[in-house]
Formats: sequence, structure tokens, C-alpha cells
Amino acid sequence: MISFQPNGRIQPAESGEPLFEPGQLVTHRRYGYRGVVVSVDIHCQANDNWYYSNQTQPKRDQPWYHVLVHNSTSCTYAAQSSLVADSSGEPIDHPLVEQFFSSFEKGYYLRNSRPWSM
Repeated sequence: MISFQPNGRIQPAESGEPLFEPGQLVTHRRYGYRGVVVSVDIHCQANDNWYYSNQTQPKRDQPWYHVLVHNSTSCTYAAQSSLVADSSGEPIDHPLVEQFFSSFEKGYYLRNSRPWSM
């Protein structure tokens, strides 16, 4: 369960629960890119080679998100601790947005039923 705090931040009801959901706009804390969440994994599903080649190695035992990156053709796999909610309300420019979302309303994408499989 997600709860909204008076300061506008989103907090999980319990540790380890996802803060973000598909369709939500996010910004990467370190790299500053904006994106939209397409899919959530309850913990890191990447193999050891990928994980240990990552420059920062955030904890694996937290939610991880597949994010379509704005003004790019890239999709990233980011740890929850690396993301913050993006409050710009601006749409994302990415070639896969139309494949995974049916519309953009009030700063939020509506996820369709197409499964994430990248």
C-alpha cells in the first residue's frame, strides 16, 4: 500500500513495498533523467554479471523498475532508492510509450495490458 505524505512525497506502508507503479513519472536521483515506469520487480531480477557491472550496486532486495527514458530510445532498470517522483506533469518522449500506455492524463500514463518483456 502507498500513502501520500503532507510534503507531497510518497511513502510505502511497509519496508520493501513499491513506491512507484506503472504509468508514474520518475526522475533518477543521480543521473537526473526523467522517465515513466513500465514494470516493477519486487527485487532485482538482473543476473550477477549485469548487477556487478553497475557502477553503484544499490541493494538488490528492494523494488526495481523498468523505466522508459525521456528523449531517448533507452530503457533503464533502476532501484527504488535511485528514483524520486517527477512532479513536472510533462509527458515522456520515447518510441515505446504508445506500445505500453493507452493515454496520458493529469501527469500520469494509463498502462495497457501488453506485458513487459524486454
